[in-house]
Amino acid sequence: MKKASLGFFAAALIAAGIAFGSEWDVDASHSRVGFSVRHMMVSNVKGSFTKYTGALNLDDKDVTKSTLNVDIDAASVQTGDEKRDAHLKSPDFFDVARFPKLTFVSKKVEKRGDGGLNVTGDLTIHGVTKSTVLGVQPLSNEYKDPWGGTHRGTTAIAKINRKDFGLTWNKGLEAGGVLVGEEVSIELEIELIPKKK
Repeated sequence: MKKASLGFFAAALIAAGIAFGSEWDVDASHSRVGFSVRHMMVSNVKGSFTKYTGALNLDDKDVTKSTLNVDIDAASVQTGDEKRDAHLKSPDFFDVARFPKLTFVSKKVEKRGDGGLNVTGDLTIHGVTKSTVLGVQPLSNEYKDPWGGTHRGTTAIAKINRKDFGLTWNKGLEAGGVLVGEEVSIELEIELIPKKK
């Protein structure tokens, strides 16, 4: 009887994991990892990273127990200008030869009143790790594509000061101000697909 009870308990735990837990990968072909920064005090320059991976372990019963990890190839930065991209990859900024990856590892997930989430995690850029909060919109419902695949999506934003991560290069302007702003807006458009087993 004792063995039967233990077996039933184990089966219940497995069933609970199936019912309430799900694993998702970021679909990079339908997502965007972007950023924007002030240029010469007059406009915002936008850029993105084209190579990245991400994994969401979603606790469907208690979303605050979910986890998120993202790895970004620093050398994949693109802003639409080859010279600027080369400068961003240089030791003045990302120094991709020494620091090839940007990473985000979640540490805490909190519900917001609007149905979204605040996801606090360790963001590592240029070899420096700082606690950063992603403001995440409510995760969409599941949708099936014409081939039977399942998709979900969300958007997330964060603001950081690049100097906190050792990205301090700048030039002053004759009229006052600086060439590159310190505040960087991170903008994520994420589509998720079930993790392949």
